[in-house]
Amino acid sequence: MPSPLISLILPTYGREDVLRETIANILEQDYSSYEVLVIDQTLTHTPETQSYLDARVAQQQICLFRVTWASLPGARNYGIRRAKGEIILFLDDDVQLPQGFLAAHARNYREPQVGAVAGRVFDRMKLADAIPGLQIEDLPPEAMDPGIAWYHVDLVHTIKPQQVITARGCNMSFRREIFEQHGLWFDERFQGSAVREESDFCLRIRRTGFKIWYDPEAHLVHLGEETGGCHDISTRSLQYQVTFYHNHFLMALKNLTPFQIIRLAAKLFDCHVLGHPPCYKSGSPIKILTRGIFYCVGFLSAVGTLIKSLWTDGQVYSHRDRLSPPNPSCPTPSL
Repeated sequence: MPSPLISLILPTYGREDVLRETIANILEQDYSSYEVLVIDQTLTHTPETQSYLDARVAQQQICLFRVTWASLPGARNYGIRRAKGEIILFLDDDVQLPQGFLAAHARNYREPQVGAVAGRVFDRMKLADAIPGLQIEDLPPEAMDPGIAWYHVDLVHTIKPQQVITARGCNMSFRREIFEQHGLWFDERFQGSAVREESDFCLRIRRTGFKIWYDPEAHLVHLGEETGGCHDISTRSLQYQVTFYHNHFLMALKNLTPFQIIRLAAKLFDCHVLGHPPCYKSGSPIKILTRGIFYCVGFLSAVGTLIKSLWTDGQVYSHRDRLSPPNPSCPTPSL
């Protein structure tokens, strides 16, 4: 049986050396059939990076699409519309892949009930916080409860394949029919780092009847660079802090029951505002008060976003794309 074509979609923003290293690592994969679509939201690259990208395009190793805006869910949707693969796989622009990574994703789709694959993620910046020797066979029941799952889904220490509620955005793949037949797209109203945009998408996948399957062998290392990447605004900005809570509440208000919303709001406050485990934030009264203000403003902002949905779906970049002249087709690279 021939290997299914995998479309790797790589949104990038403000990255240079690590972007080149990530692409080089992807092109070393031994899988027989894949294409690489780089959705570049960077206005100007260094000469070294620009020369590297131009060379990869000239050799038909990557398809490079440049856009003049910065939005992670917008870039994902942009790439999906141009992908040819039976499997759509999303990566961040600061990852390291082992050999066999693509094959590990692909083999799970032999099971017709699997609509998405969540890969294992080793965060380089958080490896020091990992619990030595910890291995999880079965995730607890709480990991499938949409109200609190986000604090129980451990895609680092879990070593057994199993059904999960969500995937990490830097390592997740989907059947093409999720988009074509079920009409699901990433919600472009998720802002800032677009935190929870993949969680929102995965919750909507569950309504189709497809499973999201976790495969620990589909693993990678996420380098976790502090600048650039998926962030369309600085992580230290006030706007970023507001959008962090806005996105959590938007996901909840769109997908959860009232009881589940209350549970998520309580856990979000306990962890991210008060700083209790597993967040371990500063207990300074001033910082708690500041985070509490962001929490409240983020909630009101999410409510406002839903009210606006009465007259607009918020898919700004997708609508702009559909009105633009068509892009040249992306040739499948000869690898």
